Amino acid sequence: MGNVHNDKETALKVASDLLQIQAIKLNKENPFTWSSGWKSPIYCDNRLSLSYPSTRTFIKEALAEAAKAQFPGYEAVAGVATAGIPQGALLAEALDVPFIYVRSKPKGHGMENLIEGKVTPGQKVIVLEDLISTGGSSLKAADALQKSGFEVLGMLAIFTYGFPLADENFKNANIRLHCLSNYQIMLEKAMELGYVNASDIESLEQWRNDPGNWG
Repeated sequence: MGNVHNDKETALKVASDLLQIQAIKLNKENPFTWSSGWKSPIYCDNRLSLSYPSTRTFIKEALAEAAKAQFPGYEAVAGVATAGIPQGALLAEALDVPFIYVRSKPKGHGMENLIEGKVTPGQKVIVLEDLISTGGSSLKAADALQKSGFEVLGMLAIFTYGFPLADENFKNANIRLHCLSNYQIMLEKAMELGYVNASDIESLEQWRNDPGNWG
């Protein structure tokens, strides 16, 4: 495992950066509605980090460090479309290994590929995702890679909401997940930076434990 102290420092810095550039927005008075219909006090769009070079570089280096510590023996990086593509390409560049990406569904013309890039059966691959909510689409990508003959070492992500359902899904799929930062750490940082106050925390924690019935 990685150095726990560094992992925590990294997690706090990632959360702090994402809050400050507004890649993470918190609003429990006017909740966001997710495509699943869930009402949510948080909206997280890590793609925004691509527009901030210092945050982008920090995340890239943190992902590279995590890849080396968590998944030694990696031979390639696979990004999950679409948000995992730029981050995955940056990581592959940092690690100096091949990059591929997995579409959410096959292209409707030409080769109808689900996986774009060179398919090398037996190659040990790290799957890169920007955000984990339930884990459904990420695990679908991992499954497509396995069916094409890749050996999936595990999944690396920038941020996770930490839903119990996601933990269960990854456990059932037998895929190891490592995230740079998470909801709990983000709340800690949001409090410290004054984005939320103590009275908000309880409601924000209730949402994480039962997002479907919150609000």
